[in-house]
Amino acid sequence: MKYIETFREGERISEIFLCKHKQSAVTKNGKPYETVILQDKTGTLDAKIWEPDSSGIEDFDALEYILVMGDVTSFQGALQLNVKRVRKAQEGEYDPKDYLPVSSRDVDEMYEELKGYISGITNPYLQKLLAGFFLEDEEFISRFKFHSAAKSVHHGFVGGLLEHTLGVTKLCDAFAKQYPILNRDLLLTAAMFHDIGKLEELSAFPENDYTDEGQLLGHIMIGAEWVSEHMRLIPDFPRKLGNELKHCILAHHGELEYGSPKKPALIEAVALNFADNVDAKMETLKEAFANVPDGNTEWLGYNRLLESNIRKTSK
Repeated sequence: MKYIETFREGERISEIFLCKHKQSAVTKNGKPYETVILQDKTGTLDAKIWEPDSSGIEDFDALEYILVMGDVTSFQGALQLNVKRVRKAQEGEYDPKDYLPVSSRDVDEMYEELKGYISGITNPYLQKLLAGFFLEDEEFISRFKFHSAAKSVHHGFVGGLLEHTLGVTKLCDAFAKQYPILNRDLLLTAAMFHDIGKLEELSAFPENDYTDEGQLLGHIMIGAEWVSEHMRLIPDFPRKLGNELKHCILAHHGELEYGSPKKPALIEAVALNFADNVDAKMETLKEAFANVPDGNTEWLGYNRLLESNIRKTSK
């Protein structure tokens, strides 16, 4: 099997992919075409079916496995597939494990690293709160290791939620070392909890889409409520400390227009917002550049998260 990350412009490809997304559209001249997002475990690839009614194009839907033949081209500096033929793949022709995007890092190693930060928390209430999720709840641990951190913006792969959480926690630890005014225990605990609501906001792979609860409440509210419920199970959990932790979770997107019901009012909430933003944007750029050949400095177009046209740095 030839994976997406190895594709090069000019190649003709005949491989099975998971159809992540499918959308019909019309050109400026009124000619119908289809945009398809193809996926394997190494990433995604934008594909175009310019003649959807031709004899070689069979019908298929999103989240189905399809055998695609086409030519790899380049558009605005990124690779694209010009589809010539497509049909549904049959059972036995593919292994689903080859089509789930996965973290490039070892999941178990990342989780052990995260547990190391938990063991370094000295506040007994925060330590017990973290242990109830990350050390004692086997179902939570299994889901947390497998889940993505987003539908498509950043860390949208198996292990993505863990990788993002670890990245944010490490940045917060660095902030705490640089700025001793920060309450390290509170900040790192908030970092590890800040996105747990995504376990309920997004469905598991291969769908990895917003749930009804996610649409109605969002991961920030879900996560804050979840943590609050566990606080009540710990005898004499300090009310003020609990409110400070929940505030950090609620404010971690930084602005009301970005989905946070509160703007940061604590220095730890400010630090968490910055760490979350840095890790998300660095990963967004990493993913945007993944299929761009080395030395290619063509502009890639507008990126919604970064609110800017982007390109790779010259060598």
